[in-house]
Amino acid sequence: MDWLWLVGRAVFGLYFAYSGLNHFIQFQGLKQYAAYKKVPAPGLSVVVTGLILLAGGLSVLTAYWIEWGLYLLVLFLVVSAFMMHNFWKENDQNAKVGEMNQFLKNIALAAAALMLLSITNWTW
Repeated sequence: MDWLWLVGRAVFGLYFAYSGLNHFIQFQGLKQYAAYKKVPAPGLSVVVTGLILLAGGLSVLTAYWIEWGLYLLVLFLVVSAFMMHNFWKENDQNAKVGEMNQFLKNIALAAAALMLLSITNWTW
């Protein structure tokens, strides 16, 4: 069963590490999207959230300061769900469905990170 844990942890960590790198690879597009969503200091916000995602993902992947990494991911996921994926403000039905899906994904991933935080007997 340990290999299942390691594979799951690797996939979970890589997902966030890649998302963090993507903030730098797709910086201009994400900055424009953040500006559209009225995020304060959109460029700085993209850099900071990219670093949060990268740190959190690498923390989970390497099991280094994992609790801090999971707290960072929960913080990012909940804040971005409400700031970036506020589906209740959308008028277009297709956009509303898309944003609702992203909102629910962020909340579900935050819940998964919270469940990982609740494990007290880490078996790395």
